Amino acid sequence: MKEMGKRGVWIFPDTQSAREIAAFAQAAEGLGYDALWYPEATGYETFTFAGLVLSETERLCAASGIANIYARDAVAAAAGHDSLNNIYGDRYVLGLGVSHVPLVEGFRGHAYARPVATMRAYLDAMEAAELSIPKPERNVVLAALGPRMLALAAERTKGAHPYNVTPEHTAQAREIVGPDAWLCVEQKVCLTAEASRAREVAAQTLGIYMPLTNYRNNWLSLGFGEDELGERPSDRFLDAMVAWGSAEAVRARIRAHFDAGASHVCIQPLDPAGGTAPDLAALEALATL
Repeated sequence: MKEMGKRGVWIFPDTQSAREIAAFAQAAEGLGYDALWYPEATGYETFTFAGLVLSETERLCAASGIANIYARDAVAAAAGHDSLNNIYGDRYVLGLGVSHVPLVEGFRGHAYARPVATMRAYLDAMEAAELSIPKPERNVVLAALGPRMLALAAERTKGAHPYNVTPEHTAQAREIVGPDAWLCVEQKVCLTAEASRAREVAAQTLGIYMPLTNYRNNWLSLGFGEDELGERPSDRFLDAMVAWGSAEAVRARIRAHFDAGASHVCIQPLDPAGGTAPDLAALEALATL
């Protein structure tokens, strides 16, 4: 896969049934989105989920954002990637990440090791895997925030998938990964003109990320203060993480990422009512940039 298109959707699917997921994927495809991104945390297994999305669509890419490297060995990851791309015509993107200490040690019972060295070794093992099926072009990107992981992404994979970032971070990331790497940036959106409602949804959504060291360190490096990352984050921080307002206001934030160097922006459409399902109305409103 030389390119994966410019527009993607990022969802948390764990509360959705297979039928609901298939319908949403088909709707996203019908609206012209190029990829459906999803996480691997405490719910759906990454390759199984991708198979559902790919089997129910014709053009849409499925993109793991991310597959946790502690969930399977590198040979299994290579086999999963190659299997899906052989079966579904080069429509799967394997986003890999080191995840976070609570999800690795607390949830999975593994020891969390040095992120960059561990990821480098994992990529080495994937490359060395000798599978008995055809080896397609590897569509791999890395979850990357800091300069060392971004550099590794550019060196060893097609690019990076930064999450919970701002256009300022996108510009910094592009400087590190160079002009040719994929830079697939996630952006949360909440299509409402009510500031209090948007910020309430933003605070609720970001609550699961606030204690995670990897994200906090990155936010601090972007100029947010510790006092802005407390139990009730500052409005400045919430507005930076979740684009809200009219469709045109949200489009302006998405364009800011592209202007800063993103090659692909995957929007996470948050329900203004606070529900767990992605907001299809937002996808419809933002289908043209």
